[in-house]
Amino acid sequence: MEKIQYKLEVFEGPMDLLLQLISKKKVSINDVPIMEIIEQYLEYVRNMQEDNLEVSSEFLEMAARLIYIKTVSLLPVHEEAEKLVEELRGELTEYQDCKLVAGKLQKQANGFDLYTREPEEIEVDMTYTRIHEPVEIFKAYMAAVGKGKRRLPPPIEAFRGIVARKIVSVASRISFIIDKFKDSDSRRMSAFFEQAESRSEMVATFLALLAMAKAKRIRIDGNGENADITLLKGRGESIEIDE
Repeated sequence: MEKIQYKLEVFEGPMDLLLQLISKKKVSINDVPIMEIIEQYLEYVRNMQEDNLEVSSEFLEMAARLIYIKTVSLLPVHEEAEKLVEELRGELTEYQDCKLVAGKLQKQANGFDLYTREPEEIEVDMTYTRIHEPVEIFKAYMAAVGKGKRRLPPPIEAFRGIVARKIVSVASRISFIIDKFKDSDSRRMSAFFEQAESRSEMVATFLALLAMAKAKRIRIDGNGENADITLLKGRGESIEIDE
């Protein structure tokens, strides 16, 4: 068998190589002995691998396809091989036709004269001429206003529920507790929270009771809201509370 030697740069792909091998036989695609062309193609790929040349995946994929066709053709019943060969012939014919058309188009394109000119300034009318529905304009305006507001600091109203609440001091609740003992020296714990107007007032009252108990100004007997609180007159330490 004649050893085939080509350079990879000559071929655009495996189909191009197969057509080159067929052209060496000087026969049409339908008359060429496909099995012989397969042997030459595989020999070409093997030579590339032996020379440590980079073989693209499409050439290897075609080699695997051709090996399969060759293997199937060795079977006693090789109808599948004949079908695969006909498919390959059809693809080669289509590829050859495409190359012929591409060559003709290239020749036509090379025959055209190219003309260029310097760029010219074009006057552009920047007047906005699109017509919008009022609802569409309103939605766009609201969207733009919303984006602008997000960049501004929050309004005072946003903090009104946090910082505008009444601040209740512990010292004021100590005075309140002492006033509660005017009628009796013993009171229920719940009595000090019945008239509370806010959570801050309830917390301040509870802290005031703890401060007075720590200073031994009151005594707490029992647990929970029904505990008895007794005022210890003339006893205990002075209570210093930051206002």
